[in-house]
Amino acid sequence: MNTLNLGELTPERFLREYWQKKPLLIRNAFADFQPVVEADELAGLACEDEVESRLVVQSPDSDDWSLRQGPFGEDDFASLPPSHWTLLVQAVDHWVPEAAELMAQFDFIPSWRRDDLMISYAVDGGGVGPHYDNYDVFLIQASGRRRWELGGRYDETSPRREDAPVMILPDWQAEESWVLEPGDMLYVPPQVGHNGFAVGDDCMTYSVGFRAPSHAEIMRHFTDFVGERLRGEDRYRDADLGVAANPAEIGPDAIQRLREILHRYIDDDRLLGEWFGRYMTEPKYAELDQAPEEPVTVAELREFLDTGGSLSRNEGTRLAYRRQGDGWQLFADGELYRGDDRQGALFASICGGGGLELGEDREFAFELLTQLVNQGVFFADEPD
Repeated sequence: MNTLNLGELTPERFLREYWQKKPLLIRNAFADFQPVVEADELAGLACEDEVESRLVVQSPDSDDWSLRQGPFGEDDFASLPPSHWTLLVQAVDHWVPEAAELMAQFDFIPSWRRDDLMISYAVDGGGVGPHYDNYDVFLIQASGRRRWELGGRYDETSPRREDAPVMILPDWQAEESWVLEPGDMLYVPPQVGHNGFAVGDDCMTYSVGFRAPSHAEIMRHFTDFVGERLRGEDRYRDADLGVAANPAEIGPDAIQRLREILHRYIDDDRLLGEWFGRYMTEPKYAELDQAPEEPVTVAELREFLDTGGSLSRNEGTRLAYRRQGDGWQLFADGELYRGDDRQGALFASICGGGGLELGEDREFAFELLTQLVNQGVFFADEPD
């Protein structure tokens, strides 16, 4: 099993001094790192319709870039040049259990903040060019060698090449540079420019990315969520209206009434928490239906578990839970399940990577697990 070692840093110190603040290189962060997929397996994933993948090719002579979207076939790989290309496959943790286990090494960061594990395979010189991301990323060298360069901080106002199909920061100037060997890891905060390219062939890099919804996304999704739950009779009101000296003027009293309407919903912890839990657990690929062909009944699931069967979580599932009032809320792939004060341990075990703790209210537990199986959150592991 690949185990993360932060060196002299504790998780608390890393979060306090580096997280979203400054980059960090950790040599041998994963001692004797074992890749979770081989190169041919990664290429096989890139040939599947449901897997998101890209090929980025750079012309070293003209500095032109090309981008192709998967799925790919054998001819696509056979026609690639001998150098300066890279294959990128998103959400490998959705398809490979060992990749999902690797993501668990970062559990000192809330799991609902995690996005996915992207794996890139590159030949000599291959990369995606100097760019920046709007999210935190841990870059783990899995095989081969890659040179990473770091630059300054960038944002959407920064110049970028208009003739390239991928984000390329022009006039790139590296401020720091390292060659990473297998097991080394580089943490890059949001908006820090970075440029990585393979030094030799057989270069595989794992990118552990984290979700960071924009303020625009937060406002848009929250207001949509609230709006769907309001009655048409809930209206702007001004029973304290005075005589208008200038009828076309929007006065401060009107703005204050509007502010009070908005605060009524933003300050509602129950409403805000329910939206956030649903939103942050929405599946990355909602079109992938993991539900069983035939729904399972509570009696069937109880008999299955009582006779030695077990449940495994689908790798692409997103889970979170929270305390609400005198009860608990469980969020599973955007759906909400409620429980009373006794269900905290059950909800925590469902979200965790260990065994399930059914608790004292086993009837509730079996009913909930049946719903989660039928939703596609869990699937049945037959006993040996």
